[in-house]
Order: sequence, then structure tokens, then C-alpha cells
Amino acid sequence: MSQYMLKVSDLHAETGGKEILKGINLEVRPGEVHAIMGPNGSGKSTLSMVLAGNPAYTVTRGEATFRGKDLLAMPPEVRSHEGLFLGFQYPVEIPGVSMVNFMRAAVNEKRKYLGEPPMSATDFLRLMREKRAVVELDSKLASRSVNEGFSGGEKKRNEIFQMAVLEPRLSILDETDSGLDVDALRIVADGVNTLKSPENATIVITHYQRLLDYLQPQIVHILYKGRIIRTDGPELAAFIEKNGFDPIIKDAEL
Repeated sequence: MSQYMLKVSDLHAETGGKEILKGINLEVRPGEVHAIMGPNGSGKSTLSMVLAGNPAYTVTRGEATFRGKDLLAMPPEVRSHEGLFLGFQYPVEIPGVSMVNFMRAAVNEKRKYLGEPPMSATDFLRLMREKRAVVELDSKLASRSVNEGFSGGEKKRNEIFQMAVLEPRLSILDETDSGLDVDALRIVADGVNTLKSPENATIVITHYQRLLDYLQPQIVHILYKGRIIRTDGPELAAFIEKNGFDPIIKDAEL
């Protein structure tokens, strides 16, 4: 097994005939929390979509391995079963599909992939109760249709609840903090921190220091025009909070 949870090498990707990622190199080990920051339009969300297998994006060059396996060769559902989770910036509503049925189907599909028997209804409801507590998700929300009528904060909290239930190896959180008030941000961040372990890893895509104050990533990357132009420790996020991206961009362009 590779020492890396995720290893991305010279990754290029396009959508609609336009190249967005222009040579991404990224290495994530178990137990690590990485933050990816950068101005709007840099390719942060594109990177998350490419890693998750969104068919709207085409990889034109490069490699990505996940736990030693060729990530780019896997269909999206296999990436999920292998342990990759994407928390969306704008979670979608799925009217008519209850959270309970949605999550039980997801859990049992993963168990089937891993050669395990399906989880009984009793065990699954116990799991739901346990994981709801991690993100303080109201039981009424968990019994409704997926995200239907949820506020922005409730949708984001629901994403972390899904993450808690599925227990992924690698979680990619794409601007989970956008639109959250202080209380919702704390609850989401506490949920992510509670789920951290030496066996899993997290990539947080964000504009703001505020979320990183809670999550305390060990490694911060600056993505600009489809490339990672700087990688450093948490002090890099503090520098950006104070000075913005311009000094780093100018330094990279010299």
C-alpha cells in the first residue's frame, strides 16, 4: 500500500473545451488535514470535481492514485465505495427521497462493494442516531427528503452528517463554510474534527481563515490559474488573511 492516501501528479483537466487545471501536484497522507485556498476562478472546485469523477470534466494529462489504486480509472460510485467523499459547496435537494432511505441505500451499496452483508434496519437507525449527534442534526430533518426546504446551514450540516455515516478515508469539503453563520460554522467544524483519525484525511477548500482556525490544517496550498503556486504550513493561511493573495501571486510570477 502506498504511503500516500492521495497522490496527484501533473494533473490537467478541462471542461467545455477550456483547460482549467494546468498541472496539479498534490500528496496527502493519512491523518493529514490540507487546506486549498486561492482567488475565485483558480480551479479549486474543478479539482474537487475531477477527483470525485464528475463526467463534465475531462482529464487530459497526469495521474491520480488513491490508496495506491488508479483513481482516474474508477467510475464515481467506485471512488465513493473506496472511501472518497465530496461535500458540495451547493448541496442539491432530492424531493421525494427520504434521508433515511437515501443514506441506508448508500451504506448498503458500499457494504456490498466491500463484500459485507447489508445493515439491518435496526442497526442502521442506531447508526443514524449516533451520527446525528456529531453535527447536532435535528431528528426531524433526518426524516425529511434530502435537503428539501433546508436552510444553507442545515444543508452543510447534513453534508457532514452524511460524511459521518459513510466514514470515508478521504473527505474533500468544497467551501463548506460559505454562507454559514458563526454557530453553524462551529457545529460543522466540530463535526469534521470529531471524525478526524490517523486513518483518514481531509482536504478543505476555502476562502476564509475562519474555518481553518477551527480545523487547524497542517498543510496549506495556494491554487492560482490551475496550478499550486505555494505550499506551506498553517502560517500561510494567516499571511493570506492579513495580506491577501496578491503578494504570493506576484512572487510566483517573478
